[in-house]
Formats: sequence, structure tokens, C-alpha cells
Amino acid sequence: MVIPKYNTEGTQVGDAELPSDIFEVAINVPLMHQALVRQQANARQGTHKAQSRSEVNRTKSKWYRQKGTGRARHGSRNANLFVGGGVAHGPNPHDYVKKMPRKMRRNALRSALSVKASEEKIVLVDALDMDVPKTKALLDTLKRLGLEDIGKEAASALVILPGRDEMVEKSARNVPYVKTLHASYLNIYDLLKYDYIVLTEGTVDVIEGILG
Repeated sequence: MVIPKYNTEGTQVGDAELPSDIFEVAINVPLMHQALVRQQANARQGTHKAQSRSEVNRTKSKWYRQKGTGRARHGSRNANLFVGGGVAHGPNPHDYVKKMPRKMRRNALRSALSVKASEEKIVLVDALDMDVPKTKALLDTLKRLGLEDIGKEAASALVILPGRDEMVEKSARNVPYVKTLHASYLNIYDLLKYDYIVLTEGTVDVIEGILG
């Protein structure tokens, strides 16, 4: 797949060919869904806990006398129908981890990248160089790259960097609809969540080294 390559001024400086075995594979929607469910499940801490009737620390003495009150016969305030009592069938710590073979996870990433490529939602820039962290400068750069609707109509962008870039990362840190991500941390959730994918030449090399 050949796409235009731009500089930070928004001027096309040539064309670049994206690896077809990564950006032009057959799209497998069920596989992407499985990978997404796995990632979201593995992000859950599973530390939810409610006290059962046996765990509530309340008096063990009989609440009121057995007969003569006209009320039901209760022997404990720990019952779940009383305020302050235990929870019936409440949540307990649970491990939500789901396993998925690495080959399937990588195929899911290839499918997600191919979806973005087929929708022409991938923007390639030769490099993102910033001298100082400045949010406005980064947003202006994205708009010059053709992403004028960023921030409008819920449009968002994922800027994938080849490695750590403190200037770019700080510039996008307080923008809710722009996120920076290292190529080595590429994941299905972010690829599907954001509308546009912004890549640099170095990023493509890293992705090719991982998924190629």
C-alpha cells in the first residue's frame, strides 16, 4: 500500500509504501473482538469484595425476644435484609485474566491496522520534532496534516511514536482527544478507539519489526 508522506508543515514530500503483510491483510472482525475483550478483561483488578453474613462484625446476641412482639423470628442483625447486615451472593475477588496466543494477538493488530488503512485514516509524517512541549503547536501540526476535524465531532487521533519523545508526549498529555503511544506498546484497544492513526517513518520500522 502506497500512501503520501508529509512533513510537519503539511507539505507532501513523497510517497511511502506500507508493508502489505501488516496493512493489507484480510480483516478478521471476530479475532479483533476477541483480542479487545481479552485486553479489557486483563485490565480489571478483580479486587471487588462485599462482606457476607458471616463476615459482618455485629452483635451475635438475639435482636429481640422470640415471642410476643408480633414480628418475625430473628436471631441476628447480620442477615442481609437488615441495614448494616451482610450481602447475599455479593462479589468476591476474582481473576479475569484471559489468555490468547501471541500469533492471534498479532493477527488482530494487523487486522486493526488494515481497517485504518482501508478507511484512509492513517497519516504518515517523516518525523515529529519539537523543541519545546507546546500543545498548540502539536494541534496545529495535526491540522496541517489534514486532521482539521480533530476535536470536533468526537474525532480523535493516536500518535504512535517509535520510542520515547518527551516533547511530543508532554504536548499531547492534556488533550483528551489526542494520545501518544510507543510503537512497542501497540494494542488493539487504542487502534480501535481513535479515529486517526499518525505514524512516523521510524514508527513504521518498529511496527514492521514486531508484526512483520
